[in-house]
Amino acid sequence: MARVTFNGTQRWYPGTDKPAVPGIDLDIEDGEFMVLVGPSGCGKSTTLRMLAGLEEVNAGTIHIGDRDVTSMPPKDRDIAMVFQSYALYPHMSVADNMGFALKMAKVPKEERDRRVREAAEMLSLTEYLDRKPKALSGGQRQRVAMGRAIVRKPQVFCMDEPLSNLDAKMRVQTRTDIAKLQRELGVTTVYVTHDQVEAMTMGDRVAVMKDGLIQQVDTPLNLYDKPANLFVAGFIGSPQMNLLTGVAADGGVKVGGFTMPVDPAAVKATSGDVVVGVRPESWRIVGAGEGLPVTVNVIEELGADAFVYGTCEAEGTPHDIIVRVHGRDATQKGDVLHVTTDPSSVHVFDKETGARLSD
Repeated sequence: MARVTFNGTQRWYPGTDKPAVPGIDLDIEDGEFMVLVGPSGCGKSTTLRMLAGLEEVNAGTIHIGDRDVTSMPPKDRDIAMVFQSYALYPHMSVADNMGFALKMAKVPKEERDRRVREAAEMLSLTEYLDRKPKALSGGQRQRVAMGRAIVRKPQVFCMDEPLSNLDAKMRVQTRTDIAKLQRELGVTTVYVTHDQVEAMTMGDRVAVMKDGLIQQVDTPLNLYDKPANLFVAGFIGSPQMNLLTGVAADGGVKVGGFTMPVDPAAVKATSGDVVVGVRPESWRIVGAGEGLPVTVNVIEELGADAFVYGTCEAEGTPHDIIVRVHGRDATQKGDVLHVTTDPSSVHVFDKETGARLSD
């Protein structure tokens, strides 16, 4: 186990006019589960591959513990990589796949077999040790790939979208297994995903990336409650936050003909054009004429809850307004709901810079 430190780490691909990762600064604590999340092309996989030694570092440094590994070959970094594609040898059994790295390192057979058995038991793979990968499901193959990493007892696990090949149900189960396993092993883990639900579920902390830059690093709950800018606000949360454009006036924010109530602390930092954000669960349904009118287009029934996707004609509102309602509310397509919210539930952002203005 070890702490991982990126210090101004940059990757610039030949022939491009700007770096994929301009210079990342990030401290990952010993034993921490750190998730890098962001849209495709944001630099998260490049960052992970620089840590693993699979991409050249053009500037800055990377430390694992007290070792500068910036120019060190991958085999000497004491990391284990788990790939999206499993990367299993089809002609080898599960046991041989899991123990292959140890065999190459000339670990004695008795020790090798013991480590493989321990990892297999941890991953519920004991009964499959003699099978070939083609006889396993996608989730089982991913567990074999995890086992291959575990037996090496590395200082750092690097995981590059390991669940993206699994179906939705298997993805939920496997992400739970990985998070539980990481807690038991206590190994520092850097995990890359584009799925923000996955990030929020698994990470001790989450780093949200855009254009090779970290927008915010925080616990999942703090990212949700206090997004640092408009990008994080729109990216974190499922369904995403409602973002409405308005003008600060009279101690609130005027959106069309409706004045959004804003926390007094935010009013002091607010002037001119702003963007306000409201989570779907933060809307309250009120009487006609009291709030924003939302015409119901689609209802996503989830049982206990439902999400209403509607259209608001007020100036400054997005095409869709998303409202979470009770699953047994008698809401129908074509209905008009009137919604408002509480001042403490409104996030305020600068329209030009995207920076958060609320406390």
